[in-house]
Amino acid sequence: MKTTPIKSSSMPFSSEDQFRADGNNNVPPPQGYRRFAWRSGNGTNSLLFEQRAVAVNLGLFGALLLASVIYLSLGSVKVAPMAVLQALFGNADMMASFVVQELRLPRLAAAASTGAAFALAGILMQTLARNRLATPGIIGIDNGATAFAVASLVGLGVSIAPPAMALAGATTAAVLTFGLAAGNGTQGYRFIVAGIGVGAVFGAITQLMLARVAIDTANAAYPWTVGSLNARPSGALQLLMLGLTLGLVAAMALTRSLTLLRFKDATASGLGVNVKRRRLEVLLLSVALTGLAVAVAGPVGMVGLIGPEIARSMSSSRSVPVLAATLAGALVMVLADLAGRTLLAPIEIPVGIVTAVVGGPWLLWILMRPQRSFT
Repeated sequence: MKTTPIKSSSMPFSSEDQFRADGNNNVPPPQGYRRFAWRSGNGTNSLLFEQRAVAVNLGLFGALLLASVIYLSLGSVKVAPMAVLQALFGNADMMASFVVQELRLPRLAAAASTGAAFALAGILMQTLARNRLATPGIIGIDNGATAFAVASLVGLGVSIAPPAMALAGATTAAVLTFGLAAGNGTQGYRFIVAGIGVGAVFGAITQLMLARVAIDTANAAYPWTVGSLNARPSGALQLLMLGLTLGLVAAMALTRSLTLLRFKDATASGLGVNVKRRRLEVLLLSVALTGLAVAVAGPVGMVGLIGPEIARSMSSSRSVPVLAATLAGALVMVLADLAGRTLLAPIEIPVGIVTAVVGGPWLLWILMRPQRSFT
């Protein structure tokens, strides 16, 4: 076969670079993916996007925006959706602007941030343990953070801020759970049982502290211990939003490693993952997110179970749906707090009770389903 050589003077690349670029453009993307390619000084670059993941994330984000508008509209003082949008941009009347910007918007930010943090911590811990039940709320991390934070709130000789105490409690609970499950790692039901035991102990400590303080102090702290967005410590929400932003960026950077950690350690290690280092990073990230979220809303543990389940049911099994779980957790928390504010108005139901009512049957459904692989 006779071939015609390509003159390098007529090409911006050498013949070898052109062959490589043409080869990349002619290779079709994997099924279910879309490739975006562009040319630069270094040749042809391309990115692969999973179409289903993009559609799911956009759908969840759109649902979250819609739920947020409804959240800002409904309450003891109803505000029309158009008035809500005008208030957000500073074009509404004084009453609507006050209700939306001063009363409801900070609480909406707290609901979305805590829900996103709980769900992100949940899917990280589930992937680490290769177990759908291994959420921070079930393995005791929530209760550990709550016990330490309550110690600062009820004034038992501790003056450290609730976020710092919640982080210390979450870390303590995680260390105890991993220590009691030594020898089995994070796999198997021994890890889950150890976490449930640690959570029960910290829950009892919290109740004991509340029983030993004045009744007014205990009544003020009780709604927070069951999960509520009413009593948010000053500065805790800003710290959570900063931690959530950094945590989500870190989790997205760990997506490939998280996907491989679902397999056996030997397989993940053979594919280039430093298993011990990645596990430590994932654990620290999950504990930090849980502690910061508990410092704002208290132990709303079921969001860490429901959010990842929604994301996993909508997404493909090719990768860990980190962003989808985060958006789903924020959506669940916003809807749960909206239901708690409006269903029995003027009586307000703490958001933790609403998520427990929904999450309890969900947990039973997971337990009663036929066993199947986590991946």
